[in-house]
Amino acid sequence: MAAPLVAFVTSPDGRAAVVGADEAAVLPVAQAVTRVAELVQAGTARFTWWAAAVDAAPLVAARLPVARCWDVAEAHRLLFGGWEAAPQVAWAAAQGLDRAALPAASRGDLFDFHAVDDSPVDQVVRPDGYLVPDAGTAQWRPTDEVLLAWGRAVLDCATSQEQALAAVGPRSVAAAHSESAAAYLCVELARDGLPIDRAVAEQLIEASAGARPADEADARRIRAERDAAVLVHTPGRESTDLRNPLQVRELLASVGVVVPNTRKWVLEPFRETHPVVGALLEWRKAERIATTYGHTWLDSHVGTDDRLRGGWTACDGAAGRMTAQNGLHNLPAALRPAVAAHPGHVFVRADLGQIEPRVLAVVAGDAAFAAATRADDLYAPVAATLGVDRPVAKIAVLAAMYGQRSGAAGEALKGLERAYPVAMGYLDGAYAAGVRREPLRTYGGRLIRLDTVLADVPVEGAAAYDAARGRFARNAVIQGSAAELFKAWAATVRATTRDLGAQIVLCLHDELLVHVPREHAEEARARVVAALDDSARRWTGSTQVRFVADASVIHRWSEAKE
Repeated sequence: MAAPLVAFVTSPDGRAAVVGADEAAVLPVAQAVTRVAELVQAGTARFTWWAAAVDAAPLVAARLPVARCWDVAEAHRLLFGGWEAAPQVAWAAAQGLDRAALPAASRGDLFDFHAVDDSPVDQVVRPDGYLVPDAGTAQWRPTDEVLLAWGRAVLDCATSQEQALAAVGPRSVAAAHSESAAAYLCVELARDGLPIDRAVAEQLIEASAGARPADEADARRIRAERDAAVLVHTPGRESTDLRNPLQVRELLASVGVVVPNTRKWVLEPFRETHPVVGALLEWRKAERIATTYGHTWLDSHVGTDDRLRGGWTACDGAAGRMTAQNGLHNLPAALRPAVAAHPGHVFVRADLGQIEPRVLAVVAGDAAFAAATRADDLYAPVAATLGVDRPVAKIAVLAAMYGQRSGAAGEALKGLERAYPVAMGYLDGAYAAGVRREPLRTYGGRLIRLDTVLADVPVEGAAAYDAARGRFARNAVIQGSAAELFKAWAATVRATTRDLGAQIVLCLHDELLVHVPREHAEEARARVVAALDDSARRWTGSTQVRFVADASVIHRWSEAKE
């Protein structure tokens, strides 16, 4: 039997409503949290709210271990794609109302002629079926009765969403559960932060960006010294602005290096051509740290408890990957040694091996390709089947998922199509849908809208843009499905390691970093691996496709094997 839904919604003035089949109460937030804690302990309810970042924040602040929830915003993103998922939008979609006709929120001034709210003062649903546009905003001050109605509305919306997702596919309701758990985890990640060794961070930043400047004049001096290490190789061009791509191209051309742009992958082959190229590439690393991850970044985002914090989201609005702010998702490799477990703790670092091709075997339902996943290294049996070297097989499989048809992968791709026609046919079908701008759904049911991808293009470039959209589509269905498995895994790790005092402190694409007391390190590592087996079995509904994780116990993130 499914757990009954209990709504938990908050108002900006410090009250919360707890609404379910057997209760309806408006309480001060602290008392409402206590009531939710009792329900969590009983383990009989699934909690629902409009969005975890807003409504569940008091529960996360109280460190309640909510395991089962339904996040209306995340369920809406699954059903309808995109990012926008405000309560009014999610409600309208769940009720089948025209989202283009959503009533506008009042501006609260004398010129607000069009925002008419003709709903009863004790309700949140207007006579036309839409939610009151001001409900849930920072300026909203509901009565107790209205806040209860707000809780009943989220219950109705969640119920409608569950029915709609059940109609999408057999895995979609479970996907909403794991996406909701991931949204709650995101609030926890923002609360807890990533452990940082501040002294090492200071040293690494100084090594790349220079010493902490005393004032603006000192900052300009340090910047000039950083530039001089490049310009010394091109006498007579000391006035070049290295932050101006056009001037950098002219600088390079003056020493015989003619390039269409100054991207790293374009410049790298010319590293040995002239010393300025290597110096420029090293300068770019240092400049990135100085401007984005320098002393100001450290002061602004690493707290007094030596934790790097930033906002997290469970979905990027496209294929569904998690995102993070303040460098948590794109910290330069040079700064990774500064990510260190705090005293008495270690990290369990785990990443999913060859996740995308293994996901392809699942979503395509290709039995032959699934057989290759039984190996620790699936590229080895694929190479044997194709009669090619492993590196060629790897390039071919990745090229198939990313839409590359030429180069070293071209001939091997033909072999893939013969050996694994079901998997290749699935990718080709996604590509064709992308070209036609038809919507697709991931394995868990997330809608990927392709009518807005590269939509406004010139007629003369339509064919090229159609092909690019097709390549996006064939990869999005794999990446989106992989993100669903990853979040199901993360939610399982969170639930099964909590009693060890473990905290997930980083979710990076297919990698987890778990902060755990040293004495529980090996047990936590074993549970992280077991959690993958459990979540993969539930996600796929079988054990035909094998998923693997490389899990190790480390002190610093930089110690992890790449």
